[in-house]
Amino acid sequence: MTPAAVRRHLDNLVTEGMIEAREERPRGSRGRGRPAKLFAITDAGRSAFEHAYDDLATSVLRFLEERVGPEAVAEFARRKTSDLERRYRPAVDAAPDGQRVQALAEALSADGYAASAGAAPAAGGGEQLCQHHCPVSHVAAEFPQLCEAETEAFGRLLGTPVQRLATISRGDGVCTTHVTAPSLVHTRSEVAKRTATTRTTPTQSGGISA
Repeated sequence: MTPAAVRRHLDNLVTEGMIEAREERPRGSRGRGRPAKLFAITDAGRSAFEHAYDDLATSVLRFLEERVGPEAVAEFARRKTSDLERRYRPAVDAAPDGQRVQALAEALSADGYAASAGAAPAAGGGEQLCQHHCPVSHVAAEFPQLCEAETEAFGRLLGTPVQRLATISRGDGVCTTHVTAPSLVHTRSEVAKRTATTRTTPTQSGGISA
């Protein structure tokens, strides 16, 4: 497609309320020309992806919670994400260092999550994993255990702490997960080990220093 055709389709989607345009936040010096625009899907646009089984899934989880309890819903969520984790692990493990988050984003996109990966905008390093579509957002709005189990699976797959910053199910435009840089995790681990060693170093009198 030509750039003009892409703009025409985007304009039509904006007019229909399916997407909304946003100004891109500048990073560093910007080149010549007009600032780039970002397009995010709206609630109306997201509804176009909904399926009738959303109501069925929600009803089943409500029944499970009422009859067995909230822990049963959490266990179901963990069981569901374990399959996702098992399917994605070969691709993530095979990715070179520094490209594991990108590999996870590509695996998620293949399952319809429209995911992307990039550097975290905040200071401190790390990466950001964004899911621009969530097939179960309306179910997760009532049962956040689905999002919690997914976040835990991401941490195990990437082998580093992750933190969910935003979710579509809570009304945010994108599900955003911050991925801690592995180098930062290793640095903190080394500091903790040195601190522990210092605290247990024998004193000259044969005691243990506090």
